Amino acid sequence: MLTRKPIFPGIIELNFQAGEVLGCNVYLVYDGDEWILIDVGYEETVEDFVEIIRQVDFPFSRCKTLVATHADVDHIQGLAKAKQLLKTSVTAHPNAVAPLQSGDTLITLAEIAAQDLKMAMPPVEIEHEVNDGDIIEVGSLQIEVWHTPGHTNSQLAFRIGDVLLSGDNIYRDGCIGAIDAHHGSDIKAFVSSLERIRDSDVKWLAPSHGPIFANDRDLLDSTIQRVRGYLKMADFGTLAESWPLMDEWDEEVAAGRLPDGLTQ
Repeated sequence: MLTRKPIFPGIIELNFQAGEVLGCNVYLVYDGDEWILIDVGYEETVEDFVEIIRQVDFPFSRCKTLVATHADVDHIQGLAKAKQLLKTSVTAHPNAVAPLQSGDTLITLAEIAAQDLKMAMPPVEIEHEVNDGDIIEVGSLQIEVWHTPGHTNSQLAFRIGDVLLSGDNIYRDGCIGAIDAHHGSDIKAFVSSLERIRDSDVKWLAPSHGPIFANDRDLLDSTIQRVRGYLKMADFGTLAESWPLMDEWDEEVAAGRLPDGLTQ
């Protein structure tokens, strides 16, 4: 068995638990022996994550549901496989249901012909739909669902006390989730979602990629100003050659290092 390394009480991030970055951030939220997963990543890493869950001693039979933050392939390609292995249900926003159940490769960005990218997108049945203001109960934990459209029209975030599992809304370097019409991006909605996060009393943001960071008004203000400018610009997109923040995240996960001011 492995010693559990929760980043907050009742919240384990499985890449941090493993000590290496396997893909997008996958959050195991638990109370007692009941638990859920928020995102599962690519199909090829599902067994790695399931093995980590076994080694930190969570009973598979007590997985209440698998939750999709949104319907992008890097977050949900492994849902069907994880569902089969864990024998549980899947939960998503209503806007994510059709592309997930049909295995739509275009909306999920599993297929981008111009970049010669084509990945499988196994269809998966969605048993539960959640929307803004809904509560997901895990044991005695109350997880508040936020619908935060902008990156996609199905983007969800999840509040647990002072922590927001913030999806692809914003990262520690001020970057945001890719804006792409194919998966339902909306710049005005993105600004509203970022303003909601900025104006909340949430203290910590735990994103879907990269390290955890404090909810900093100055950072959010700067990002909101930039994103608002996209309404009159044509030079944003998904073609960046590198992302230095991911190199930093690799190093921090390997070292087991949390942000200053946050202790396990």
